[in-house]
Amino acid sequence: MKRISVVLSQGQSQNPAKRQLEEDIVAGLLMEPGIDLVVVPHLYDLRADGTGMLALQGIGGNMILLGWLFERAIRWTLDRFGIRGQEGMTLLKSDDEDEDEEGEEPTADDDKERVIDSRPIPNRRIYCLDLRISTKAQEYIDEIKRIARENSMQLLGIGDVLGSGPALRPETIERFQQPTNDTFVGAPLPATSGNGAEAAAPQVLRIDESPERRWYPVIDYSRCTNCMECIDFCLFGVYGVDKVETILVEQPDNCRKGCPACSRVCPENAIIFPQHKTPEIAGAAAIAASLKIDLSKLFGAPETGESAEQAAIRERDEQLLLAGRQAVGASVGLPKRQAAKTDEPKDELDSLLDALDDANV
Repeated sequence: MKRISVVLSQGQSQNPAKRQLEEDIVAGLLMEPGIDLVVVPHLYDLRADGTGMLALQGIGGNMILLGWLFERAIRWTLDRFGIRGQEGMTLLKSDDEDEDEEGEEPTADDDKERVIDSRPIPNRRIYCLDLRISTKAQEYIDEIKRIARENSMQLLGIGDVLGSGPALRPETIERFQQPTNDTFVGAPLPATSGNGAEAAAPQVLRIDESPERRWYPVIDYSRCTNCMECIDFCLFGVYGVDKVETILVEQPDNCRKGCPACSRVCPENAIIFPQHKTPEIAGAAAIAASLKIDLSKLFGAPETGESAEQAAIRERDEQLLLAGRQAVGASVGLPKRQAAKTDEPKDELDSLLDALDDANV
């Protein structure tokens, strides 16, 4: 049977309810065939050279990762450490996500070239589950078992929700998922005694590591257009570029704790701060799916009436002063969108949009 690794990323606190949910999930999967269990500290806090991250990087096949973050934040935090794969679809969604998917429509910006378009994706699947969706361990256990069955079907070339292999009748798939005998692929091997070898019981690999809490941006390359506005705006040396001039988080620990300013000036909402209290900045999937929302209000500070740009400037100046440096206000690194505009005469569409703006429509 093709095995799948289930990684549980623990919460940062010792909250009893969270710990109980984590342990209930682990206990419910202990005797499941074809599943390797790994428990690591909070994913976002792991160091690149730490035991936990090395364990994750050593997983070569399909992976399910459960953590106390939005699914999008989990996926791109993994990507930051080179752990990549095709997006595995999960049926366990929050009510808000279900509503957003039902009404989702293509956006006008879908033709933009994103960084991910030029990056190879390994032939593996990574499934991300947000542990905040439900307080019931059984819901996660059932979904993991479903994914594991899907994983086995993929190995056998059976057509399923992945769209691979020949199409089969629903009753055939049902027979595979709920067999009537105990010799099917993936059935638990019977324990033997006497001279025979004992069937090895599944083990849980627990990573004993105590990383400090961290704060740094994570880039969603499915949104990022490599415009470099973040590197221009950030004055703390967090961002850099790789050998092919693609933006990256080069010095994550240079980031000022609690400051999300660069995410506010990103025109594509490609910068995630997984620990931020605002869902839109922390990686809520609905915002990534649609830019029809007024981002200038969404990423601003409604309680103070600031725009996103004003909030970003204020936050950056506060951090500069705390670091013993001079505030720069709006004089450095503001978005280049306005500066890049041409002086060509406006066409009819431009005039119409201006009229709508004036009418506050």
